[in-house]
This record gives sequence, C-alpha cells and structure tokens, in this order.
Amino acid sequence: MMSWFKSSWTRRSIPVLLAIGTCVTLAAAISTRDPLQTERDPIQTDDPLLEQVLLGRSLVVSHACGDCHGGYANPEAEGWLAGKVSTSPPGQQEFQVGPFTTRARNLTPDNTTGLGRFSERQIFNALRFGLRPGETPDVEITSATPGEGNFPLHPKYLAPPMPWTSWRHMSDAELWAIAAYLKHGVKPVSNRVEDSEGPPDFWASEYTVEKIGTYPAPAFPTANEIDLK
Repeated sequence: MMSWFKSSWTRRSIPVLLAIGTCVTLAAAISTRDPLQTERDPIQTDDPLLEQVLLGRSLVVSHACGDCHGGYANPEAEGWLAGKVSTSPPGQQEFQVGPFTTRARNLTPDNTTGLGRFSERQIFNALRFGLRPGETPDVEITSATPGEGNFPLHPKYLAPPMPWTSWRHMSDAELWAIAAYLKHGVKPVSNRVEDSEGPPDFWASEYTVEKIGTYPAPAFPTANEIDLK
C-alpha cells in the first residue's frame, strides 16, 4: 500500500512541480528584465509589458498620432506611424511654420530611420520636455530649467507641430506606456523622412513659460477658474 501511494503521489505531483518551476522561472525573468533594452523576446500574454503596451497603443490611437505620422487612427493602415500619409503613392506629412518646413518623423522602432536607436527614456523625455531624442542624452531629467537637473543648457526642441506642450501634462505611467508601445508594440518600418528645417535655437524661443505655461500646470483655481470651495 505504501509503495502504491508513493508511486501515485509521484505521478500526480510531476505536473504540479513543473508548473511551479515554470512560474518561478517567469517571475525571475520579469524581475531581472532591463526596462531600457531594445531587443526583447516576444511578449507573453501574462507579461506585465503587454498591459503597458496596450495602454500606450490606446493613447497613441486616441491622441491622433497617426494623423501626422501615418495611418490616422487605424493601426492596420499602410505606413502606420512610419512617417507616411495614406495617399497614392504614400507621401509624408509636412507643415509650414514661418519660413521653415517641418516633417512628421518615422516613429517605428527601425534602428536606422526610426526610433530604434533611442531608449524609452529618450522618448519619455521628448514627450515630457519636448527634447529631440537624437540630441539629448539618455538621462533622467528632474527640472525644466536649462542647465539644471540634467536638462540641457542649450536644449534642442521638437518642432511646434508636435503637441508635446499638452502631452507633458500626462502622467508618468501614460508617457512610459507610449514609449513602450513605440519600442515594443510596433513593427519596424524602414522609411527615411527628410529632416525638418528649424531656427538656430531649434525653437527654444517658442517654448518660453510666457507662451506655453508651466509644468506642472498652475494649481486650481487660477484667476480664470471658479473656486468651488
């Protein structure tokens, strides 16, 4: 009887032990994953990254990123976020800002023509502070004042058509989710967009506190709002 019990317990316990081992291995992989790595294994259905990527996708679709960068609000569209607009043949979105022509960039993670060579933090800094990722180090920025808290003394800003001055008021979690989606949820597309034109200060004179307000936004209520207390 005892030998039968041992044999039966062993047969029934093997699947349980295998399941426990799998869970331990998955937990260890998640806990040691580098959040800034550019190459990852395929996303699993129980991976926390999936939830973050899906949030980023929802924000990108609902905030009209595709209207300028390609595909409008349709992730199935040709040229989705690749710097193309749905014309025949596909072209690129251009804006005239004073004497300068600016162009919507390729936001897919292509290493040569898109965002693949930039870290998630550089993308986050572009959304929060309006800093061009190709000319801003991969560092945590703690101030919006040039020369303080790793903010560049001579910042190179995104061109005005990019509405980062509004996006900067999104939460950290939302901005990190957008960065995760652009890095890990979109297929890379090789599409080189011609560089935008810009003034010598790369728009610094357009992004003064007097013109765009402060970050964080002023406390409620301001002189234009009703005090509900």
